[in-house]
Order: sequence, then C-alpha cells, then structure tokens
Amino acid sequence: MKKKKLIIVGGGTAGWMAALMLQKYVSDCWDIALIESSKRGVIGVGEGSTPALKQFFDEVGIPEESWMPACGATYKTGITFDSWAGKTGFDSYFHPFYSHFDRDHVKALVHNSLLRRAGKDAHAHPDVFSYNHYLAKKKLCPVPPYHFPFEIQYGYHFDAGLLAQFLKKTAVERGVNHTDRLISDVQLGADGQIAAVIDEHGEHYCADWFIDCSGFAALLIGGALGVPFKSYADSLWNDSAVTLAMPAEDEPACETVSTALKHGWAWRIPLQSRVGYGYVYSSRYTSREDAEAELRAHAAAGAGTEVRHLSMRVGRREYHWVKNCVAVGLSQGFIEPLEATSLALTQQTISRFIHAFKDGNTTQDFVDIFNRAVNKSYDDVRDYISVHFLTNSRTDSPYWVDNRERPGPVSKEVKAVFSCWFDSGDLPGLLKHLKIDGAYSNHSWHYILCGMGVFPDAADLSPVTEEDRGKVDLERICDFFNRCAINHESHKDALEKLVNGSASGN
Repeated sequence: MKKKKLIIVGGGTAGWMAALMLQKYVSDCWDIALIESSKRGVIGVGEGSTPALKQFFDEVGIPEESWMPACGATYKTGITFDSWAGKTGFDSYFHPFYSHFDRDHVKALVHNSLLRRAGKDAHAHPDVFSYNHYLAKKKLCPVPPYHFPFEIQYGYHFDAGLLAQFLKKTAVERGVNHTDRLISDVQLGADGQIAAVIDEHGEHYCADWFIDCSGFAALLIGGALGVPFKSYADSLWNDSAVTLAMPAEDEPACETVSTALKHGWAWRIPLQSRVGYGYVYSSRYTSREDAEAELRAHAAAGAGTEVRHLSMRVGRREYHWVKNCVAVGLSQGFIEPLEATSLALTQQTISRFIHAFKDGNTTQDFVDIFNRAVNKSYDDVRDYISVHFLTNSRTDSPYWVDNRERPGPVSKEVKAVFSCWFDSGDLPGLLKHLKIDGAYSNHSWHYILCGMGVFPDAADLSPVTEEDRGKVDLERICDFFNRCAINHESHKDALEKLVNGSASGN
C-alpha cells in the first residue's frame, strides 16, 4: 500500500514534537516531512513546562540523561506566586505539581478552607499541605529515589532554542525528512483543501495532510484557510513581554517564581547555564521603556544586560482541524505563560489528532468534536489564569485595581466557582459538574483560591473549635513531609550526575 504524505510546516518545539509523535505512531502508513526555515528563530517565551513534557519524553523514548544536559534543563516542582495577593499572611503561595500523598493532604486543606470560608480562624494557606513545596524550599530533586513508594510529578525548565535543536536532531535520526526552506505561499485545490505549500523560490511541496506549525503567522490555518482568531484580550490583558538573562545560580532552584510587578508579572526561571527573567505586561498600562526599566530593577540587571522585547497575541483559532490541515502550537493559539501551559496544549492537540486517525475517526462529525474539545481546553486554561488577576488585592497601580474591580467578561464557569466558594459550597462537586476539572483539578483550584487568601478578613474570623482543630494535625503533616524529604538528593547533585553521565556517554 502506498504511504500517504504528511508535511509539517514550521519547526520549533511544537513542530519537532509533532514530528516525533507522528513518526512513532503513524510512520507505517505516512511519510513524515518537516519544512522550516533557518531564517526564523525560536520565540522561546517562558522556558518552563508542566509534567506533560515528561510524559512526552517517556512516550517517545528519550531519557532525561539524554536531553536534559543538552538543553541546560533543570527540574521544576511547581510555581511560587509572589506578591500577587497583597494580603497579610498571603504574600506568596506555591502551586505544586501533584505527588501521590497530596491526595490525602488536600482533603485536610479542603476541610480547613471550608472552616475559613465560614469565618473560622483555621490555617488554610496551601503551602503546608503540598510535598513539592517542601522539596522546592529545600532545593531537592523531585525524582523519587528508587526505594521511594510514592509517585511525584514534576516538570522542567529548559533552553527553548536548544530543546528545538535536540528534538530536530532526534527526529531526523529517526527518519523524519527535513527541508530548510521558507514557505511563502499555499495552494488550495478545487475542493478547498490544501494541495501544496510553496517556498520562496516557487517550488511546490504536495501532501495529503498538513500540520501548521508556522507560529503566530498561522500561514496555513489562518492565511490560506481563513480560520478566524478568537482573542482573549478582553479577559487577559497582557500583550507584551521583555526578557533578559542573568548568571546561573551555584545551587539552582527547582521552582519557577512568578512575581507581581506594577503592570503585570515577572518570571524567574533557573537553568543550568543562566537564570531567565521575563516581564509580561499590558501595553495599555505601561510603555515598553518603563517595562524594561522595571524588569532591570527587579532582576538587578545592569544597563549593559541585553534585553529582548516581544509582542503576544493571546487567544485561539475558532477551529484547529479544517479539511486536511491541523494547527499545532502558536498557530492554533497562545495563552500567556503564567502557568506554562503552551507545550501541554500542543501535546494534547497532537495526541488527539493521532488517536483520531488510528481509530479511523476522520468524519466531519468527529472533526467537530475534536475542535470543540480543543477549544474547551484553551478556554478552561484561560479561565483558570484569569482567576489569578480577578482575585488579586493589590492597590499599587490602576492595572491591578482594574483587573479586580473592572475586569472584562468573566465566564459563567468562573462565576459559578466564585459563588460556590463564597457560599461554602461543594467545590469539587461543582468542578466535576461543570466539567472544568480536566485542565486544572480540584487540587489546583484550592491552591489558587486559598493561596490568594480569598477568605473573610482576618479581623472578622472567630476561633476554631478544638474538635475542628483536632481533625487536621499540621505538625504531623510537616513532620511527615520533612522525613520523606530526607530521601531526596539535592537538585544540584542530581543535575551534576546528569551532566557527568552525559559527558561520559552513560
């Protein structure tokens, strides 16, 4: 049987991830090719991931000792949100990745949060209830020791440019056909499907299927097929970023830090070779020059430190699979990198597409189901991220006050969550009923609402009864986590072993 041909237009992390996954699962019936131009650079905003990236590497059979040293990567246990709330006792909080025993300790957090929502002075700050928070503060590697009986999820920090190069090298070695050309035009057939893509020299590249990884340009899905773009700018106001790099730490942290500044927020991401800083802000509230100055001050970076300015178009396509084209990565959508969700959404789209073909689901009815599912994933992430801004209590700039008091449209799902929270309702049950616990589980919703201090004012709280206090033993939780943490090696030692093992060829 003659193989069908599939062309991926555009490289970068999204393009080469798509290439590796497609090569693994459908190369028996498709020839996989990728066309990209070396004239285009990698955007690389954020350089952080969720645990979905580990799932990707496990799925395609690439071990950490192979890719992490090559990409300057470090481990990530979660994100510290610093100075977002502006409330006494809630100056910062940690949003962790899941660990096996968090399931039980989140029950304790839920119990105390219900008490505090009802006006009782129960301890409901989330940090004490999360194991990965302990690992982060002690700078311990989250990879479980071989004898450890509990699962611990973790993500990574990485150099986006190096990651794209590594994925490219691996994909080509595994048989993906690579062409270095700048695609400048698209040819449609009489049926409206894409017949060929055309490079800058006029050469045509024909295929049965096309994956659009052309980034914000969205050359195929937007340019040729005209799929509209649904902006999130009315609810997520940040549209710009400025980035810089500082020297690496002697003992690299294993957490991302997100710090609220006057007109947005700044990330701090530790790599093996540097510490990356970026300021994501709204151009409606500050200028490019003032944002750069604010980031330099925050990072203690001198005037000679090079910066990079970026513009962001926040939103998604109305459809992601149209005719014989599927958009993946920035061509399909982008949500600001507050929760490092970009690669996870990319992986999810590729996986859904692959499963559709392997199961023979290519009818228009299924394509419609696919598009609704991808749209829901994007909308659910947008809603969760918007809650960070809606629940802030800062008063230092119009940006923060307006986000809280004069926000744009708030989805009915977020409104329902707030109503349930303030009425001391069953939040886990509501999340399941609304079907919004897929992108972010009950754990994450409690971490953010508790971490931002969405409770009655401290002055209005009444004492907790001895009976309620006895149901959650905070000292026992802390002692258990601290004893478990003894089993982990330092983050620094773990990274050195990876690098030395890579250098020796192990």
